[in-house]
Amino acid sequence: MVAPLLLVVQKNESSSGDGGIPLGENTRLERVTVLMCTYNGERFLAEQLDSIARQTYSEWNVVVSDDGSTDSTLEILSQYSESWGEGKLTVRQGPKRGFAANFMSVTCDEPAESHFYAWADQDDIWQDNKLETALQLLQAVPRDIPALYCARTELISDTGAIIGCSPLFGRPVSFANALVQSIGGGNTMVFNRVARELFQNAGSHLEIVSHDWWAYLLVSGAGGQVFYDQSPTILYRQHEANLIGSNSGMRARLMRLQMMFSGRFRGWNQQNIAALDSIHTRLSQESQLTLEQFKKARSSRGIARFIWLRRSRVYRQTRWGNLGLILAAVFNRI
Repeated sequence: MVAPLLLVVQKNESSSGDGGIPLGENTRLERVTVLMCTYNGERFLAEQLDSIARQTYSEWNVVVSDDGSTDSTLEILSQYSESWGEGKLTVRQGPKRGFAANFMSVTCDEPAESHFYAWADQDDIWQDNKLETALQLLQAVPRDIPALYCARTELISDTGAIIGCSPLFGRPVSFANALVQSIGGGNTMVFNRVARELFQNAGSHLEIVSHDWWAYLLVSGAGGQVFYDQSPTILYRQHEANLIGSNSGMRARLMRLQMMFSGRFRGWNQQNIAALDSIHTRLSQESQLTLEQFKKARSSRGIARFIWLRRSRVYRQTRWGNLGLILAAVFNRI
């Protein structure tokens, strides 16, 4: 098993100097399949599709998994499919079991074969170089190693006004971090074919907390390469219809504390552990050891819980987050 290389990318810089990936005359671009999930997204869908069409990386196609929209979402998709031409946009029926199941279904079960894959929400706006930025990093990874790119987001209101950014994380990304924290939104994630094969091997039937947290757990746990870009690459829309919004601000911290004391954080950890146990053999030896030590911390009492927690070396990205983790251990909520 290849040892993981897990990186924080501090700045987006194009290697070509003019904003494009350097290509020779006979170089063939590798395809990126954008996997988008929709449900009653008529209000903002066109803006998202237009932002994908503006990408500086041109070799892409879109597969949409619609979860039973009753508004004009399907009509909008049909119009774009006709406008873009054959093979650029296809629509399939989702499983109607929630957003995470929809994303995992289209990721694992869709027969489309590409070199890379990107997840997309229905209501965001991509920066023009989003795919190009991700591909510059992912294409440098050996083809037999799973690789995942994620990034910060710039937050916008339902009218498109800039209202801030998602939290900035500076600690290393790792499996020990992924066990207790999801740091990158699925709407920013791009991954290679080997990472997709990991998702397929695990299956779309698993009861996971969210597809983006699962991606971070699975790729880091299997010894893959994870890139966290500190520069935002998408405009992430915040509105009442959001299923999951940004986790920034004091209100979000208080909500996380409330979830911890209610037992939800412990329940999420149990779901993730059960999913990881089902593909235990695909984890690196180091990740297997970390997972076992974390499980012992969860099942131990008193001082033993903290001894095993320390041995597992799990951590969150911020000081407040780690204080919350200690509190969770005190009250048996990890």
